[in-house]
Amino acid sequence: MKNRFSLIVLLLVGGFISSCESDNTDRNEFKNSNMTLSEFKKSTNNSYKYIVSGMTWIGLAWETTIIISNGKVIERQFKYTNTSGLKNNIPKEELEWTENESKIGSHTNIAAAPLTLDEIYNKAEQEWLIKRDNAEIYFETENNGLISTCGYVINGCQDDCFIGIHIKNIEPFLQK
Repeated sequence: MKNRFSLIVLLLVGGFISSCESDNTDRNEFKNSNMTLSEFKKSTNNSYKYIVSGMTWIGLAWETTIIISNGKVIERQFKYTNTSGLKNNIPKEELEWTENESKIGSHTNIAAAPLTLDEIYNKAEQEWLIKRDNAEIYFETENNGLISTCGYVINGCQDDCFIGIHIKNIEPFLQK
């Protein structure tokens, strides 16, 4: 009985330490990525573009390109990359569009919000990376150390469950 109790205590302590190490790793990875963001913004004069990708379980897929110049969103482009499962009567101008400065945010479909990377990192820290007992958190930095995936999935959710962002690409925006 004493051995069983010792084993249970050992497993509980080990699990606690392991979860703390995981939390610390995630925090360190986020902190490092945030430092990489600061360096990236300096090297690009805070002018860049990034592509957010999304898809549903039925195959519908889209991309939103956000262009930032000197720290300000100046353009948002949206297009469906796979229209399987989309109604046939969708107007062509809703399948692909571009918003410029004064019109940014005027389309309200599934396009990514017109956010700067600073705003995305803030949202990541304040919303997406918060430890939840009922969810699995995802954080990846496959864009040269910058966020590529950040968000969470509620345990037991079946379809289109990811809450967060998938950034396919981030690159400097060269002014014309």
